[in-house]
Amino acid sequence: MTEEITNLIIETAELAGKLTASEDLSKNPVLRRENRIKTIHSSLAIENNILTLEQVSAVINGKRVLAPPRDIREVQNAYDVYEKLAELDPYSMDDLLLAHSIMMQDLVKNAGKFRSGQVGVYDGDRLIHAGSPARLVPQLMDELFMWLKSSKLHPLVKSCIFHYEFEFIHPFEDGNGRTGRLWQSLILQKWQPFFAWLPVETLVHEKQSGYYDAIAKADKEGESTIFVEFMLQIILDALSEINEE
Repeated sequence: MTEEITNLIIETAELAGKLTASEDLSKNPVLRRENRIKTIHSSLAIENNILTLEQVSAVINGKRVLAPPRDIREVQNAYDVYEKLAELDPYSMDDLLLAHSIMMQDLVKNAGKFRSGQVGVYDGDRLIHAGSPARLVPQLMDELFMWLKSSKLHPLVKSCIFHYEFEFIHPFEDGNGRTGRLWQSLILQKWQPFFAWLPVETLVHEKQSGYYDAIAKADKEGESTIFVEFMLQIILDALSEINEE
């Protein structure tokens, strides 16, 4: 816990309180849907999905889109899992595996199962981080969920730490980035329900190089403080944008 993290928590909690009081997101189904589409578009764009925001919207609305079948499938899967988010328990490993199985259905052979080989985090062709050895993944994920259940840290901080540690372990063959961002949103949603409709992923996409740099710096320092500060600022910025609308 740094002074910056403490200040970010205070500012974010104040804005969250204002949004909860106004209930604008819960009262406006059009705004909720627009934000959900932005979230899906941005999270997949980070993973090199080429569909535009308009094409993502068209796919979700059941319209035909001229695009690579895999990219279309990624949108359909992401929409299915985000729609199911309210039913998932952020403290359940089984629910995480279920979410991954929906997210990666027909995209990888082992959807919903931990990987058996080595993987890494890439920014283009640049290796940002090599995932933990495959043989250690089940144990590391058990330990991460035990920590998530028992930690007394503020949900804002817990969500960021979980996101970083999840990406550090990189438990799946593919789909780790989008699943990690999804799970952070779920942890935040259980703290404040409006996070189900807040497009944090949009700001991550806009600051994608900073996102990867924060992961790389945290890896180099051997702890997640830099990444936590980066993600808390992202969340605060997202809340500020919604509050100004």
